[in-house]
Amino acid sequence: MIKIISTDKAPAAIGPYSQGIILDNIVFTSGQIPIDPQNGQIKGETIEEQTEQVMKNIQAILAEAGTDMSRAVKTTCFLADMDDFAKFNEIYGKYFTTKPARSCVAVKTLPKNVLCEVEVIAVK
Repeated sequence: MIKIISTDKAPAAIGPYSQGIILDNIVFTSGQIPIDPQNGQIKGETIEEQTEQVMKNIQAILAEAGTDMSRAVKTTCFLADMDDFAKFNEIYGKYFTTKPARSCVAVKTLPKNVLCEVEVIAVK
């Protein structure tokens, strides 16, 4: 059974997608960028500030799905500049303490020209 995740504690989808999907006991989040759900604006100018907001958005979606970051099994991380990797990794490591499997790649451009985007697969 598929269930759509929707919470006002994370940014609303800005296109034809959901914040996340639950399939049986697996949670798939859409990629999260550093949008403040309260005002819809990009939060932060540095990679550290933007990564913090991305993590808060992921936490909110996982909470709505009935799970949390400790139950993440796989993340995919997108960076606008691989030179930001160490700073991104420092913030990421505070939130993903169980060390899920991960891919991290640099991309040419991210939505709204943000510095990072992260998607997660977790179990309930």
